[in-house]
Amino acid sequence: MEDTYRTITAPSEGLYKEKGSKFIALAYPVFSEDEVKERLAELRKTYFDARHHCYAYCLGADKSRYRANDDGEPNHSAGDPILGQIRSADLSNVLVVVVRYFGGTKLGVSGLIHAYKTATADALAAAIPIEKYETELLEVHFQYLQMNDVMSLIKEYELEMRNQQFELDCRLTLEIRRKLLPEVSTKLQDLDNVSVQVIN
Repeated sequence: MEDTYRTITAPSEGLYKEKGSKFIALAYPVFSEDEVKERLAELRKTYFDARHHCYAYCLGADKSRYRANDDGEPNHSAGDPILGQIRSADLSNVLVVVVRYFGGTKLGVSGLIHAYKTATADALAAAIPIEKYETELLEVHFQYLQMNDVMSLIKEYELEMRNQQFELDCRLTLEIRRKLLPEVSTKLQDLDNVSVQVIN
């Protein structure tokens, strides 16, 4: 099961100008459709006076969740070229929004495709790519006496602790690389008085 993907470390920006029109491309690392909606809402407020807010995104290590939106531009003249650049850069968990300020001269469909593609390429060229892997959250319940055994497994697999509660009954939330989840879960459950549950 593929769980690695390339994304960008931080937001980046690109720009393309043609016949008075200005295309501002903004690229963001994102992890869900909800985050995409939040970013779009923010940008529509920031660039409220722009004529179009065209975008595309790709999510997941398998890149199976994606969308392209022309926001009023001719069909397939904006969203698809943006998505094409995300794909050609082999990126996922990325949103690119291209904000267009109309300059008074129509560019035609081929001109629009070139403009949206070039602005997006500029933003992605300015971004720093990074390889990441998909993770799951695992909640672990155990008795205080099992602390050393649980902690040695956490150290062995270099797991991230997201939440912790150490009392007589202990609880940890761990972030685990997806492909290691079955192996780590089994090892934890093999310990006495330890239970695990995947958090969705």
